[in-house]
Amino acid sequence: MADKPVKILVVEDEMIIAAKISMYLIEMGYEVTGIIPRSEEVLNHLELNDPDIVLLDIQLKGDMDGVELAALLIKEHPIPVIFLTANADEETFQRAKDTKPYAFLTKPFKKIDLKRTLELTISRMAENTVDAIEVNEPDGTPLTDRIFVLHKDRKVKIMLETILYIEAERNYCNIVTTDGNYLLTMPMKNLEMSLPSSSFQRIHRSHIVNINHVDELDEGTIVVGGKLLGLSKTYRKEFLRRINSV
Repeated sequence: MADKPVKILVVEDEMIIAAKISMYLIEMGYEVTGIIPRSEEVLNHLELNDPDIVLLDIQLKGDMDGVELAALLIKEHPIPVIFLTANADEETFQRAKDTKPYAFLTKPFKKIDLKRTLELTISRMAENTVDAIEVNEPDGTPLTDRIFVLHKDRKVKIMLETILYIEAERNYCNIVTTDGNYLLTMPMKNLEMSLPSSSFQRIHRSHIVNINHVDELDEGTIVVGGKLLGLSKTYRKEFLRRINSV
């Protein structure tokens, strides 16, 4: 993440507040992928723009409030959430806490509060990555054919050629290989950055596949290692290009 700006989505239905938050973020060097006032538009935005963090108003208007949206994101698009709240009652706070957000920010807040909260969130995200996976030799030389992951309190070597696909499960990544499954505590996006693009391709917000293990391909689905996976329209064109060039 240090090589490019962290991308942040602002989900806030009070547009004056949202614009102020966006201004703060840009001044701090972050990239704002969008300002969305209603929950119904969020999943589509995530798939098209792939932000790293969501700033989410708890008391969002629309079909879902912020807590319901966060619970949906856990299932559909695991991503770090920072709740924005103003005078939330105890019941709402407890519901929000159950979704395991990275932080709460109480409105109105100052720019320095936002800055510190984001820095702590990004630090936690980086810690998850470092603890869960190693992609370099001790001398810093990149590993080209394998990775080491922390699995059940021990480091395990995974040869890249054995990986069938990777799926996001809540705040975890499940690496499915020909030898077994490995569950990591880290965002799938971070794991994706550690894999060689020559062999691995995102096909859905919740799945990455090893294109060398694709057995069947249909208009909206593919089969990898006997598992039927959905192929999103967002990634379909690039996936087909990659498959045709293999």
